[in-house]
Amino acid sequence: MDGRGRWMDNVFIERLWRSLKYECVHLHAFETGSELRAGLSTRIGCCNATRPHSGLDGRIPDEAYGVDVVARLAA
Repeated sequence: MDGRGRWMDNVFIERLWRSLKYECVHLHAFETGSELRAGLSTRIGCCNATRPHSGLDGRIPDEAYGVDVVARLAA
């Protein structure tokens, strides 16, 4: 099976969701959707700015991709 719908395409999203679920969603009792969105945004920002990733040779994503590029894409 290669192409659309193959199992490997889903692995990265499942890993991201598992990390967010266990490190953010399950630890905080979000009351509203806006609180959840703010909490997830904070967590994702923290992961991109402080957490080293093995796929990036131990660098944080902001170092690997450049903070200027990330800021430009976010604007």
